[in-house]
Amino acid sequence: MAFGITRSELEEWKEKVREGQIAYLTHYWIDPRFPGITSVTKVGCSDLKQLQHWCKEHNLNPKYIHHRDPFPHFDLLGSRQKEILLQEKLHDHIQRFKL
Repeated sequence: MAFGITRSELEEWKEKVREGQIAYLTHYWIDPRFPGITSVTKVGCSDLKQLQHWCKEHNLNPKYIHHRDPFPHFDLLGSRQKEILLQEKLHDHIQRFKL
């Protein structure tokens, strides 16, 4: 379950994804399969080639892309989440979600 974001933030992410841009959406998230993980960053892009390229640039396996039309995305969790948010200079995501 996602929480900690506004409807407008979600809509902005969706619009960027639809437009074929790489878009980041971090939110609080609890899933018993991932103990200790309290947030996820969804990196979305409707241009699958661009999203696959983004994965490879960050040494992530594109086979883990969630092919969910119309919002394909890759879920970042744990230490890689923070590492990539730092690389992308998304410090506000790190601060807001206490990563």
